[in-house]
Parts: sequence; structure tokens; C-alpha cells
Amino acid sequence: MKQTVERFSLSKWLGTEKAKTQMAMAGFRGPQAEVAFLFYQLVTPVVSLAISAFYTFVVARFEFAVTIKLGIVVLAIYIGLKMPELYLKNTIGKRQQSMRRAFPDAMDLLLICVESGMSIEHAFRKVAGEIGIQSIPLAEELTLVTAELSYLPDRRSAYENLGLRTGLDTVRQITTVLIQAERYGTPVGTALRVVAQESRDTRMMLAEKKAAGLPPKLTVPMILFFLPVLFAVILTPAIIQIKHTAP
Repeated sequence: MKQTVERFSLSKWLGTEKAKTQMAMAGFRGPQAEVAFLFYQLVTPVVSLAISAFYTFVVARFEFAVTIKLGIVVLAIYIGLKMPELYLKNTIGKRQQSMRRAFPDAMDLLLICVESGMSIEHAFRKVAGEIGIQSIPLAEELTLVTAELSYLPDRRSAYENLGLRTGLDTVRQITTVLIQAERYGTPVGTALRVVAQESRDTRMMLAEKKAAGLPPKLTVPMILFFLPVLFAVILTPAIIQIKHTAP
């Protein structure tokens, strides 16, 4: 993969900062991940072109015009080009959902650790070890920010990197709080308490939003599946009795 990427100089015309950020948010770190992403961005359109052209012109033999067949091939190439990006977006969504669910509990643990007298580095390390049962991605991010706090010259960069890697507003909020606490010397425990409560309120609001949207979603299944069965159960005995009493 590395030889192919270097031979075609894919990093110049396919590699972007947005793609690197998305790979970090998806949990793929290091130069190997970037090489694999660029390689698949080159290979998947070529494979889609070969498969679609072979199936359209050789196997299926559709009774379509040549322009329509070419349109099908171009559409397959476009889908193949977007497949690596769709895979990244799907992976990012799953990681963010896992971290979003476990983040309020992580904030509670972090608050307990800080108020017990631990430093923020030891608190992050302790929470990362405990929260891995609920969310492995969140434990990985907290472990990584602990390492960055140890070797980066500026602690603010470690907090900002955490917000960029997760892509969650709640995490960006806590990183802003920690940066302000580092700069102005404000008490971290009070700020963490407020953020933990807000994150719990946000999680409750999302649950209430999903619950409020449930009745409209159940309307169509009830009409298609429940009501016919209900009418059959109610009307079948009456129809049987009418048949028996009829002369």
C-alpha cells in the first residue's frame, strides 16, 4: 500500500487535513492509517469500474443505450470513490455514540477523583481505567490525553486535541473549562460539577426527544400489522356465528 501511495503521489491530491481529522475521530491513528485510507480511495473506484463494466456490458447485456450503460458505470465509480468516506463517517458515528452515552458517568468519576485530591493527569488515568467497561473509545481518548499531558510542552494543546479527536460538544465544553482553569487558576471541581450536571441533562433531553418521536414512527406499523390482526380477531367469531345461524 505504501509503495502504491508513494508511486502515484496520492497524498498530494487525495490527502487532506479534513481526512486526517476524520481518521483521528474514527480511531485510526498514525501514518499507516493514512496510507491505507489513500490506498483504498484509489483502489475502490478502480474495482467498482471493473466490476460494473464487466457486469453491464458482458454478463447482464441490458437492452439499454450505451449512454445509460456508461451512466451506470460512472455511478458505480462515484459510489466506489465515496465508500472509504462513508466507512469513516459510520465508524465516527458509532464511536461518538458510545462516548456520548458514557461521558456523564466519566465526568462524575473525574469530579470524584479531582475533589479527593488527585491531579488532573492521575484523574484522567483513573477514569480511563474505570470507564472502559462502558465505552472503550472514551477510555482510549482519556488515556491518550493523559499521555499528551505528560510530554507536550503546552497542556492546552492536549485538551484541544481531545476535543478535536472526539468531535463532541460536551467534550469541547470540558476542555474549555480545563483550559480556563489552567490559565486563571479557577477551581476545577466546581466547573466539573456544572459540566457533569449539564451533560446528564443533555443525555436526558436526547432520551426524551427519542421517546417523543416514537408514536409517529409506530403509526405505520400499527396500520399495516396490528389493525388487520385486531379486526380479524374481532370479526372472525361474528362471521362464524352468522354462518351457523344462517338458513
